[in-house]
Amino acid sequence: MTELQKMGQKAKAAARVLATANAKKDAALLQIADGLEAHFETIIKANQEDLNNARANGMSESLLDRLTLTETRIKDMAEGARQVAAQTDPIGRILSGEVRPNGLKIERVAVPLGVIGMIYEARPNVTADAAVLCLKAGNAVILRGGKEAIHSNTAVAEVMRDAVEKAGLPRDSIQLIQDTTRQSSVELMGLTDYLDVLVPRGGAGLIRSVKENSRVPVIETGVGNCHIFVDESADLEMAARIVFNAKTSRPSVCNAAETLLVHSAVAEKFLPLAKEALDKKQVQIRGCERTIELLGQSDRVVPAAESDWEDEFSDYILAVRVVNSMEEAIAHIDRYSSGHSEAIITSRYDNARQFTAQIDSAAVYVNASTRFTDGGQFGLGAEIGISTQKLHARGPMGVNELTSQKFIVTGDGQIRE
Repeated sequence: MTELQKMGQKAKAAARVLATANAKKDAALLQIADGLEAHFETIIKANQEDLNNARANGMSESLLDRLTLTETRIKDMAEGARQVAAQTDPIGRILSGEVRPNGLKIERVAVPLGVIGMIYEARPNVTADAAVLCLKAGNAVILRGGKEAIHSNTAVAEVMRDAVEKAGLPRDSIQLIQDTTRQSSVELMGLTDYLDVLVPRGGAGLIRSVKENSRVPVIETGVGNCHIFVDESADLEMAARIVFNAKTSRPSVCNAAETLLVHSAVAEKFLPLAKEALDKKQVQIRGCERTIELLGQSDRVVPAAESDWEDEFSDYILAVRVVNSMEEAIAHIDRYSSGHSEAIITSRYDNARQFTAQIDSAAVYVNASTRFTDGGQFGLGAEIGISTQKLHARGPMGVNELTSQKFIVTGDGQIRE
């Protein structure tokens, strides 16, 4: 039996306990929150080792931001655990029920998924978020983070394992794979005897690889080619603020805007306004011909290649296209979007209704930044990821999205004729 199979065996045993843990789960979550805050110096020290290695290997500043843990970010992780603990337990909820004409009482009840596997990249906060949500929903979790964050992930995981054990639950409810080679990912994707679902969280390459190679059922999350459309009726000052926030507040995250579409009726006035704001963060604009014509070509305004319309830059880069109609904007988004988050800036009710009805993404905004697509911002506490698929879950995945259901049928001697 391989080391990973042993982990799977321990996770299944832990999942059986967690399925009926009730109040102990919340006690464990509060212990996790306290533990993260109490050991923040140890976690930051481990994180610094990862950051030093990442800088030595030439990691970009935007990706370094993803990797970085600060006291504030650790406190946010702890607060996320407390928010999840305060939520109603999703397990045992009666989703529907009826008594059939033959007297059978049929109830549809929420139950844990079982054992969840997570494959993710250089974001150590995911280690805490995923474990916290899985625990609340009664699931054991096996975590496989990227090599860039191994020291940070190990420090966070050990704090959580200690906390869970202190609360009287199996320590192996949360496990972290130490092997960060490709082989561990391949083996995890084939761990069908132990995993009930696999959740990849990271860039397009990682998610594509997991989708194509996993034999475990996959919930697709993460890739965020997000769009903002500024229509002909938009408040242009407000639009500039929203574009600046959506692109620059944290360009490395999946809810950051990657493409700006501007109606031709306001392009001449709006594009210089947007550029003035984006210049504060030295954002490079990759524009269509009309954009280049209006702004002039420079080191910060360059012609867009076809690939720029579909890329998730995760950097201070924004693709910009001038369109002649709402229909053209929707067609562009339909072709290039990853189905994550899109926004329209408009003062026309009919345009807002058309956009929200015809855009097929997990989150659609009217006059607000795409940066709000987040479990915490949506009132879910932490999130395990943003699902961009349609089966099982879509959008930010909180505790309710980490459950399944079973039918409980009660009778008094009925037999089928």
